[in-house]
Amino acid sequence: MKQSILALAVLAALSLNHAAQAQSSVQLYGLLDAGVEYVNHATEDGGNLARVISGGKNTSRWGIRGSEDLGGGLKAVYNLEGGILMDTGGADGALFKRQAYVGLDGKYGRLVAGRSFSTTYDLVIKFDPLGFAPNYSWATTGGATGPSKYGMTTAFDNMIKYTGKTGGFTYGASIGLGERSGNSDDGRKIAVGGMWFGGDLGLMAACERINGNTAAPAIRRDRTTACHLGADYKTGDWRYVAGMRGYKLQPGDPAGAELRGNTYWGGITRVIGDVTLTGAVYHIDTRKLPAGQDADPTMFVARAMLALSKRTDLYLSAAHAKADNGQLVGLSRDDPGAGTTQTGITAGIQHRF
Repeated sequence: MKQSILALAVLAALSLNHAAQAQSSVQLYGLLDAGVEYVNHATEDGGNLARVISGGKNTSRWGIRGSEDLGGGLKAVYNLEGGILMDTGGADGALFKRQAYVGLDGKYGRLVAGRSFSTTYDLVIKFDPLGFAPNYSWATTGGATGPSKYGMTTAFDNMIKYTGKTGGFTYGASIGLGERSGNSDDGRKIAVGGMWFGGDLGLMAACERINGNTAAPAIRRDRTTACHLGADYKTGDWRYVAGMRGYKLQPGDPAGAELRGNTYWGGITRVIGDVTLTGAVYHIDTRKLPAGQDADPTMFVARAMLALSKRTDLYLSAAHAKADNGQLVGLSRDDPGAGTTQTGITAGIQHRF
């Protein structure tokens, strides 16, 4: 059933795109990213694993977006976007899990409603040296191993989102309504932030608060806060990026322990003709855990990318992660490791259309 719906949606999008070329109001677009990964310590017995993966550099997706000129500089805008699993051909979640919104865009900014990426996510990924690579980056979330990923919420359901621009300053706010009868705070998500680019320098600050739901025996709801700072400096063919996230989880259950973790990252990029070389390091300083059990994981990443054209790239990425105190660590935000270290290498191709 899902495959039939997806096929009909693609056919409809292609039809709309062909019919609207003259007015340029509808676009079918996508990003296809597939590769081969070899990783060690992938199983409890310490075994190695070779696999075809989807999204080694960026998450594979397809979408439909467009706009209508309403006059006076005001436009109606919309976007429907879903994820693709290139290794199996399946849908990555719901049909339009990534984005599904409609709204208005004009000289005072953009206001949309539906599901979309949070304001925090929009800002933070611009200060990730790897551009939020699923393999390998901890800029938005840590590895899957441990009591928490110490990360942020990338997208909100039931969202109202505003984005504005003034000169080199971009700012915005988004709220995901909890939609709980009798208690508007339960399940509510809020993100605010801004970034400024002037000449070769860029600066960013963003913060989000995610509320859980009140449920017995808790006397209050869970509450997660994640605040970020970032800096980006470019000079010639070199780029230097640094960022950090302060994470705090306050449990609703009074017997639960507060969880804290600060994530730090930095990276250097050099462009040499059609080749882009990037080196990066990510570290999570975990806190408030039982004494002697902090994992405090660190990941080192190197990536080489060759641009075959404006839309097609080849890439080769290698990463190594380690944890302290005998704790487990994994490179990916999705797959927990099975050892105190993990090393992986990914070779892939990405094409945008």
